Amino acid sequence: MRKNYPYFLLAGIIPLCAVCACSTGEAAAVTAAASQILGSRSQAPVFLACKAVSGTEIEFQFSQPVKVVSVNFSPPLEVEELDEGEIVRVRVAEGLVPGSKLTADLLAMDKNGNTINVLVPLRTRNERIPALLINELRTEYSKPKAEFIEFKMLEAGNLAAVRVFIAGNNKAPLVYEFSSLEVTAGEYILLHLRTTQDANCDEYGSSKDESGGSEAVAGVRDLWIPGNAKLLRKTDAVYVLDQDDNVIDAVMLADSQDSSWNKDYLTAAAEFLHEKGAWKSADEEIPAPKDAVNSSGGTATRSISRDETVPDSDTAADWYVTATSGNTPGKPNNPKRL
Repeated sequence: MRKNYPYFLLAGIIPLCAVCACSTGEAAAVTAAASQILGSRSQAPVFLACKAVSGTEIEFQFSQPVKVVSVNFSPPLEVEELDEGEIVRVRVAEGLVPGSKLTADLLAMDKNGNTINVLVPLRTRNERIPALLINELRTEYSKPKAEFIEFKMLEAGNLAAVRVFIAGNNKAPLVYEFSSLEVTAGEYILLHLRTTQDANCDEYGSSKDESGGSEAVAGVRDLWIPGNAKLLRKTDAVYVLDQDDNVIDAVMLADSQDSSWNKDYLTAAAEFLHEKGAWKSADEEIPAPKDAVNSSGGTATRSISRDETVPDSDTAADWYVTATSGNTPGKPNNPKRL
């Protein structure tokens, strides 16, 4: 059923839930949204998911058909149309800023009069996510040399809502989510995995030289994860997901050639990346440590780097450990190898 809503629906909303994700990224944030069943009849509707499906459309999925009693957004949006049923599709009047944060407050009712209230945070749809590569990593910390992940943009676009996961940080593998950031082909983005000085700041504006402190790179966008926790290890998996949990790029690391992973969350990450076709093994089976990049030689001055002269094969063959002082954050990789 379609309804027209040619007016503003306003709400001052206090979010009741936090975004979460599992180590593989398949547990969408919206499935953890808080929902409250109002009514006493059996088989009340269950809220399943919510996501932006286009620049002007947001979908709410339920276990059974529902009618919308009210829908509000913070910041406020002008709602033009609603399609009701198991999937409630909300169309807004104007295109949304890609990857911006919203909170949705929807009250729905089933045919038996059971009502359900959903209060959920989400990101608007970013339809311009660029192709990119994880290009260089430092796994070791030696103050002030912090761990980092360097990304190389393969095309122009916007990084809004792109998510970075580190499997070894198993209690919170989602370590970073990009805000709106226009990028160009060939550009390097440097994500520092801990913040060691007050002078560090995220360079989301027009200047690439705002961030001070140790290892901020002039002319390159420096972004910083707050805190001083250890996030990346020599045996680990790093992967980047879009809003549909597609893997944009990934790399697996191991400092041994063991036949199996010694942690369940690493096994889960290997299975996930194998299923997505994002990391490959010689025998086409689920990748084991022997199929990962050999990171044993990595130090605070020896980064794990991609060979930029060869096509991306999603295997360890693309990677090497640099020679001492071979780190090149924000710059083309140094061909000197360990």
